[in-house]
Amino acid sequence: MKKKIVILGSTGSIGKCLLNIINKDKKNFDIILLTAHTNYKTLFKQAKKFKVKNVLITDKQTFYAVKKKYKSLKINVFSDYSFFDKFFKKKVDYTMSSIIGIDGLYPTFKMIKYTKTLAIANKETIICGWNLLKNELKKNDTKFIPVDSEHFSIWSFLKSSKPNVEKIYLTASGGPFYKYKFSNLKKIKISDALKHPTWKMGKKITVDSATLMNKVFELIEAKKIFNLSYEKLAIIIHPSSYIHAIIKYKNGLINIVAHDTTMIVPIFNSLYSDKLKKLKTNHINLNLLNKLNFSKAKNFNFPLLSIIKLLPKNDSLFETVLVSANDYLVNLFLNKKIQYTDITKMLIKIAKMKKFDSLKNISPRNLSDIFEVNKITINKIKKLFKK
Repeated sequence: MKKKIVILGSTGSIGKCLLNIINKDKKNFDIILLTAHTNYKTLFKQAKKFKVKNVLITDKQTFYAVKKKYKSLKINVFSDYSFFDKFFKKKVDYTMSSIIGIDGLYPTFKMIKYTKTLAIANKETIICGWNLLKNELKKNDTKFIPVDSEHFSIWSFLKSSKPNVEKIYLTASGGPFYKYKFSNLKKIKISDALKHPTWKMGKKITVDSATLMNKVFELIEAKKIFNLSYEKLAIIIHPSSYIHAIIKYKNGLINIVAHDTTMIVPIFNSLYSDKLKKLKTNHINLNLLNKLNFSKAKNFNFPLLSIIKLLPKNDSLFETVLVSANDYLVNLFLNKKIQYTDITKMLIKIAKMKKFDSLKNISPRNLSDIFEVNKITINKIKKLFKK
């Protein structure tokens, strides 16, 4: 019997990677829904290739233009997630949540009750709403799999047992500027920030990798997913990105998790998590293993690391402030409105504001709380730039 699949954000890098995997095993999968924001051309190519009868386009202007243009294709085109309640008669087998940013929050939560397994590549869902996510997963008996390469690596070791973890090290490539002092990066161009040395990713996450904010977010994710204190988590620089996590146990054993620099490995294993399936990969790269080249992540290279000390121990709305501010500032940089170094400077300034201190003691009660803090944060940044 074919597995029924839903892909939230099918036109991005994660969605495309998943479709490439499914393409090699089409007989075992039935994709029933694909979604995109504005990239309708890619969306309809995917729908045609995989014989998908239902697509969702969240940008209203694009939706109305496309619905009329592609009426003859006999594909159901939806414009928002309200149709879920009538559309899903029973749970699908697997859903990939790979929509970028805060926009991925609502559909991810909405989909929990309609899927047996939820693979999440959307950081914001975990960072901003983990306490809500946990409750919803448990309530609906839905299996959760983290897709970030680091978190999947850790999860693959810790899912079947709960050994006494002494420390978990998340590796970071350091991006294109790990050898530079932050003070020397004032004239960085967008093209420079997007030259990631090891990963091929979208623009936003590539910039996050350069500032190391991506790794700060992954630290927060790891803390929440594996229920660990920040004292048990650390970031180390590993330029080749061959090692994805190092787990040190209290009994002296150490797990070093390595795989090729590709998202195919965690995505493939999340898709086939219920059965053994061979993935063709490269042989172990002994040259890389002999030159692992680890180093401590330092504040003078990556000032955003200072934010870690400001993080509350509990799940709070403060994390939403960080996500919202970072998303907005990176977008300003990519649109040539601010300099590269302004992302870091403004993020630290926002994180230290007394205005947001009280949010460290408040856990989100619902998604509306998160969206409200997102709005307040963005408005605050807009006011700062008007001064």
